[in-house]
Formats: sequence, structure tokens, C-alpha cells
Amino acid sequence: MNRRLFDLDLLRTFVMVADCGSFTTASVRLNSTQSTVSQKVRRLEELAGHRLLHRGHRDIQPTDAGTTLLGYARRLLSINDEAFEVLSGAASLTIRLGVPDDFAAGRTTHVIAAFNRRHPQVKLEVTSGLSQDLCDGYDQRELDLVLLKQRRNSREAVASWPETLWWIDSACNPVFDQDPVPLVTFPPRGLYRDDIIGAIERLGRRWRISFTSSSLGGIQSAVADGMGISLLPARAVTEEHRMLTNDSGLASVDTMEIAVIHRPTADPMVRELGQDLARMLEQERR
Repeated sequence: MNRRLFDLDLLRTFVMVADCGSFTTASVRLNSTQSTVSQKVRRLEELAGHRLLHRGHRDIQPTDAGTTLLGYARRLLSINDEAFEVLSGAASLTIRLGVPDDFAAGRTTHVIAAFNRRHPQVKLEVTSGLSQDLCDGYDQRELDLVLLKQRRNSREAVASWPETLWWIDSACNPVFDQDPVPLVTFPPRGLYRDDIIGAIERLGRRWRISFTSSSLGGIQSAVADGMGISLLPARAVTEEHRMLTNDSGLASVDTMEIAVIHRPTADPMVRELGQDLARMLEQERR
């Protein structure tokens, strides 16, 4: 039985367009013409038997089929690049690590840099973002190792620790007594959002979402400036915030954990980096 084969050049073009959200920008980065890029995407759509991109007025977004193929395309291109690197004597292994935004600096980068110095032959690709996005990337095999925040025991982890969360308001411009209560949250599917809304509703208080951001820094600043209350890890609370005590009626949230996750069949180098991150988290708890 003859199976159709995906052309890596077409896949690379498709990934570039999806990442750029624009045929024009993708053509510049690929050092090609816009018409050539468009033709390659159409050829890939014919080969796949599905429309892969929604062509909007302002940007380009992958369809459901396109999102599915995107994960496979990245893996195929990564394997292709890795094969050339190995044969050329370059890096023998690439570790794709995902970390939440609030772990993307400080001690985490020190641990990663120390690992890189011990193993200069290993190529590290680090991605930061929302834990849910990191989970999706891991499930689609776009990431080899993830440090993330999740509800306790929601998936098997190499190591995990309870995550201490604090209710916070602005130190200078508190807003908890406003009606409705303004809330500062991560976007839908972001951590803590449902916990925040549920806690306020259990108090019988009205609420409104006054500020949404996928950035931890954006959440911290919005609360500090009096945009609303929020729920954040203890490590993310600053002097510009005021902790809301039990007197506020808000119950403590103890359903979250920090977890290090990799596959049982992970390369020994992935396991070693995972152990380094686990030791870092254990030290932070002490």
C-alpha cells in the first residue's frame, strides 16, 4: 500500500505562517514570495485533505485540522533538524522545557544555566507561559519536560509540592469592599480563575472581572494599582499588595500543586534536568 508522504518544505512553510499569523511576514522570514508561500500552503491542504488555515481580514489562525497537523509538523521538523545535527556532530540531544511565567527567571534560570554548563552538547529550548498551554504542549509532544502548576493529583508527576496561594488586594488602593467586587484574573482556562469566582459567589457577593492578563506581571501590577483583588502564589506577592485575611470571609485555597513532569521513557538528560528542578523546588519549601 502506497502511503502519501508529507513534504517537510510544505510543513515548514505552514508552521511559519501559523506562527506569524500572516502570509506576508512568513514570506519575508522564509526569504520567499507571498504567492509561493500561499501555493505551498494550498498544496499541503490538498495533500492533507483539509483546510488548515482560517484566512481572516487581520490575521491567520489554524483550523481544528490545522491545529492537529501543527503539532505533528513541529515534531517532524524537529526530528529532521535533530538528525542533521547528529550527523554533523552538533548537539546530540534537544531538551524542550516548559515553565510557568513566574518561574521563568531567578533560580530557575540559574539551574538551567548550570545544567547547560555541565552538558554543553545538549541543546535547550525553554518556553514560558500559562500552565494550561504548557500541558497542551506536553500532551502534543512539543515539550519533553514541564514544570507547571496543576490541581493536586490531576496527572502523574515525577515530583510535586503543595502550592501556597494568598488572596491579595492593593496596599494603597484596596477595593475588596466595592460592590460588585472587581476581580483581576488570568484568561479563561487560566489557573485560579474559577477558584476566585467561586469563592466570591460563596460569600454571596456580586463580582465583575475588571482586568484579565496572561502575564503574571500584568496581574501583579493591576492588583497593586487597585484594579481588583486576585489569588496568587505566595512568591508572587509584593510589598504593593495587601493580604486578605480570614476576616474577609475568603477561604484558603489548597487545591493546587507545583509538579515536575516528564515521560517514563525520557532520555537520562531529561531526567537529570528534572531532578535539578525538583531539588530547586524542595529547597524553596524549606
